[in-house]
Amino acid sequence: MANVLVIGASGQIGKQATVKLLDAGHKVLAPVRSPDKLSDIENDSLTVVEQNLEDDFSAHFDGADVVVFTAGSGGNTGAEKTIMIDLWAARNAVNYAKDAGTPKFVMISSIGAGDPDAVSSEIKPYLVAKHMADEHLINSGLHHVILRPGTLLNEPGTHLVRTDMPDNKDDAVIPREDVATAIVESVARESSDNIITYLFKGDTPISQVF
Repeated sequence: MANVLVIGASGQIGKQATVKLLDAGHKVLAPVRSPDKLSDIENDSLTVVEQNLEDDFSAHFDGADVVVFTAGSGGNTGAEKTIMIDLWAARNAVNYAKDAGTPKFVMISSIGAGDPDAVSSEIKPYLVAKHMADEHLINSGLHHVILRPGTLLNEPGTHLVRTDMPDNKDDAVIPREDVATAIVESVARESSDNIITYLFKGDTPISQVF
């Protein structure tokens, strides 16, 4: 089992991923700004430390077999937080992982991060930040898995996905729980190939994607 550093473990996807990783037998280190948000998870394999991602957080990378970056500024913050968390903290995490010799990096990105210019809405700054963070990881030389989920839903997961773009935009959705499951599968994935995959509701078992 792996030592997994989960950055963003107190978020909606991150917390579910943390629980699933622990259930799978992994050890999880969770640097979070508000440790109380994880106080309801009782597991000896979980270590929670207080950490603001706008500060230096390089000390947490030593000994990590996998880094999962699922932190986000949230939908109620402005462009400043988007830059500091979705771009700059992600960039720093990649650099820290490279310096520490981390074997694998799993990045939670977004459906529109591949081509932000194709999107004309208020979320474009967020997609630009995600795009630049993804590119930094791709160019880092680290072994990586980049997950680009569709619109996130707060409903039970099905453990079934598709990775091709749906014809109907309304079908480009996925439960957060399924993204969390995909994170666990990415951590366990043995292939050394780098992958970027989209995730939507579908009919393929998540385990077959990875």
